[in-house]
Amino acid sequence: MASDSGAAPGAGNAAGNTTLERCLDVLRDAKNDSEQFAALLLVTKAVRAGEVDCKTRRRIFDAVGFTFPNRLLASREPPAGCPEHVFRALGLTLLTCFCTDPELARHSQILNKIPTFNDILASPCNPDDTYTSSMIDDVYQCLGAVLATARGPRELVSRGTVSALCQVYLKNSYGHDHALQLLQGLLATAEARCWQRATPDLMAVLGKLSEMFHRAEDMTKFQMCAILPHFMPPPPLLTQHPQGSKCLHNLYRGLASILSSRLSQLQRDPALKLAACLSQACGSEWIPAGNAGSKFLALLVNLACVEVRLCLEEPDPATVDGKEEVMTACYILIEMGILECMREEKPLLKEKQKVQLVGTMGEAFGAVIYYLRQVGWEKLGEPFIFASVRILGAWMAEETSSLKQEICDLLPFLVHYAKTLFRKEDKAMCFPQQTAVPGVPGSPKDSALPTDALRFLLPALCHLTAEDRPREILISEGVPALLREYFLRQWQVLTSEPQPLAPPDSVEVSLQTTCGVFLNLVVTTPDLIRQDGCFSSLMDTLMKSLPFLLPRQGHLVLAANVATLGLMMARILASIPVLQETPSAQAFFEAAIHFLSQAHAAREDPTSKSLAMAVVPDYEAAWADIRELWFLGMQAFASCMTLFPWLPYMVLQSSWPQDLLALLGQVAPDSVDFELIAVFQGILLELARASQQGKEVIMSQRGKEWANLYGMAALEQCLCEL
Repeated sequence: MASDSGAAPGAGNAAGNTTLERCLDVLRDAKNDSEQFAALLLVTKAVRAGEVDCKTRRRIFDAVGFTFPNRLLASREPPAGCPEHVFRALGLTLLTCFCTDPELARHSQILNKIPTFNDILASPCNPDDTYTSSMIDDVYQCLGAVLATARGPRELVSRGTVSALCQVYLKNSYGHDHALQLLQGLLATAEARCWQRATPDLMAVLGKLSEMFHRAEDMTKFQMCAILPHFMPPPPLLTQHPQGSKCLHNLYRGLASILSSRLSQLQRDPALKLAACLSQACGSEWIPAGNAGSKFLALLVNLACVEVRLCLEEPDPATVDGKEEVMTACYILIEMGILECMREEKPLLKEKQKVQLVGTMGEAFGAVIYYLRQVGWEKLGEPFIFASVRILGAWMAEETSSLKQEICDLLPFLVHYAKTLFRKEDKAMCFPQQTAVPGVPGSPKDSALPTDALRFLLPALCHLTAEDRPREILISEGVPALLREYFLRQWQVLTSEPQPLAPPDSVEVSLQTTCGVFLNLVVTTPDLIRQDGCFSSLMDTLMKSLPFLLPRQGHLVLAANVATLGLMMARILASIPVLQETPSAQAFFEAAIHFLSQAHAAREDPTSKSLAMAVVPDYEAAWADIRELWFLGMQAFASCMTLFPWLPYMVLQSSWPQDLLALLGQVAPDSVDFELIAVFQGILLELARASQQGKEVIMSQRGKEWANLYGMAALEQCLCEL
């Protein structure tokens, strides 16, 4: 047998556990509160000393359950000679012990204590008072355990913990560092709920943090770069809240101080991430106008471009591994640079700065293209590839004159990538994602990898399909068929009931831009429209879409795109079965007549007091976006008049020519511009050529007189012919 001096390892713990076992027996068999209290003191000492394993913790719970800690928390009368909060402290110690078991941490008895935890945090605490400080320490452990459960974040937010933690931090109360950590955890897991329930408190915390960030002159400044992104509110709160402008100013001054200094990479990367976070939250609004602001913006974008080149131009693609997050932040800053270089109204940048930045960004995008060609095919499913494709799409949408050959060489990969992601969603509806890129602090959190790469490439495809060589590549890679499927998918999203959580505006914009790509193909490759079966299928979809859109408010721009594309395609596909006076063809042309005929009306000119031709109020707000489409649609409709024998009769039945001639008779001729006269003449002329009845109706409405008055020579000549 070993002597006391040579006790076996662990003998002390064994003795302690034996004592704990006796205490548990006393707790279980105690006949009064005094006996329970004495045993409980020993149990809590063991708990605080960390002498409790999982098995023993469960034995403690089986011995006392939640009933005894609940009694202790509710008690207000401690035993004689004991501190005021002794019962509550003992109760919290037990709950803290239980919360180390995830199963107990999500128990309703623990969740129901959240208001009690909040109250304890809000109560005054003297750090020298062992009981009150240990109580608060226990509360933080309990809250941390609850936060780690699936249901915990929602319960904490709904029961007021966010505001309680904010107040602890704002008052610099005991444990305020723990409060800040818990707030970061809550915002990371339940951002939207947190801001909905505690906007004033969270904005106050952001105000304090931004002030500290601005004033700090030591390493704290760099540490706060990692903390601040968690407290960025969802847009547009930061630019609209009364405290927002001061926060933004402090953040700008803090970042300007950092980025204008010589920095190591470890110091620079968090600053770039914070700047990217601000850019996602409010664009460039956080950067003040003026010389200092423009220099800072140029510096920021230049730094981002340099980082991208340094990382992506490396011969070894593995260099990127571990740097995806800062690279994605740089992409966000470069995208802000693109937008600012294209901005004409109240630009932050001077023209010289814009020219310099466009060149610098071009070099950075050369590096992005190089990287995608190196590793893109091997890493299709990685978020950073998506981020790279997305930012390249933003660049190509605005700048097509540089890197032409490089972009053409990359197009097969881009199409394959977009197609691969699109196919992944074939069995489930693909809802467009937020424009934020995963992996950047401060961007919409917890989003899965977006799958709608096409959405970000569509504006670039609009430009590329207008150029011969890129268009040939896109056609050879099957883009028309892919876009037809994409259009149908987005249409299903738009018309689904109930509406999906995806932003409806982004769905509508995607549909509009897809129409723009198809219009380019219709104008430049009519033979493709005739030969590729996907366009006949698209025509059928368009014919069903327009009658659905027009009666519904808020869809005029999309309706203009659908109407014009459908009419342009109908001229080429006039012989296909779906256009042969079918119900869907008739409904489409009736809707097209309504869209085209309702755009203008007579309105009193305030200066001359005479009636003038004017765009109707319903079209006025969207006219800048649909004007060209409307004129193109008028020309296409006129061409359709002679291709579909049944169409002139429909036009006459609608009273469009009669109303048009009456309108021309009402308004002052000098209020009708030449372009408008030309398309009006086109409609009337083709109607007269296609239908004798149409010619007679025009004549009966003083058509010859109005043709002469408005200089419609071709119409006047046609009406004079037998």
